[in-house]
Amino acid sequence: MSDVKVRPRTFGTHDGSFHADEVTACALLLLFDKIDRDKVIRTRDGKELAECEYVCDVGGIYDSSIKRFDHHQSDYNGSFSSAGMILKYLKDEGTLDEKLYNYINRSLVMGVDAIDNGKGTPMVGHCSFSSVIANFVPARHDAERSTFTQAFSQALDFTFGHLSRLLDRYNYIQGCRGKIKVEMDKKEKVMVFEESMPWIESFFDLGGDKHPAQFIIMPAGDQWKLRGIPPSYDKRMQVRIPMPKEWAGLIDEELKEKSGIAGAVFCHKGRFISIWETKEDAFKALEYIKKK
Repeated sequence: MSDVKVRPRTFGTHDGSFHADEVTACALLLLFDKIDRDKVIRTRDGKELAECEYVCDVGGIYDSSIKRFDHHQSDYNGSFSSAGMILKYLKDEGTLDEKLYNYINRSLVMGVDAIDNGKGTPMVGHCSFSSVIANFVPARHDAERSTFTQAFSQALDFTFGHLSRLLDRYNYIQGCRGKIKVEMDKKEKVMVFEESMPWIESFFDLGGDKHPAQFIIMPAGDQWKLRGIPPSYDKRMQVRIPMPKEWAGLIDEELKEKSGIAGAVFCHKGRFISIWETKEDAFKALEYIKKK
């Protein structure tokens, strides 16, 4: 590559049909300001690709030191697609720390890698992110090159938006982490918050598996929720102590009658969460559970 004049902030990938991995790789580099949107080049011409700063999913080379990220060659036996390769590159060169890397990987990229490499197959009825991106590909195999280019651009915009929202969510979760820790440090069986916030990720990241808390009370819009705490993050649809059986699936007047609480609104049939008009009502519900 020393004889080639590389054009800074360019991204090269193959033309024609496309998959979620190179679209995601491109979107990641855009999101973290490594490339420019108007310098995305789709071609299989080796000379054009050689001039690109980043090349993904084509070229037969995986070498992050020269910014080449293909996984199709026979001498590559890893589990990454070009998406996973780029995500790892961003971590290795310091753009992402370990925590953000893990968040993006577990939220999206692991699944893209698995499906692209034939290691994962979505169950019937489940539409994966990779399936959504595949649906941007023109239906006609004989569509013009410009049609494929336009479709790739649309898929890229969609993926960039999805990743941007994931990053916003991550930053919000991290911003609330300190408040979660303050409440956890009380080591009480009920955690009470005066504002609604994402809590479950930080709770378990901060050692929630061994924390004594059984319930959380927190605003839910202009109402309040009493939510059972899961035994672990992997079992987050389960709870350490469920809502009473007699409340399951009840709403409004039926729940008011069963609970004896005038501010009753709703109890999920899964018995992991209930909604109440006021914080005081949520505490009354908690006292009801304690007496059972």
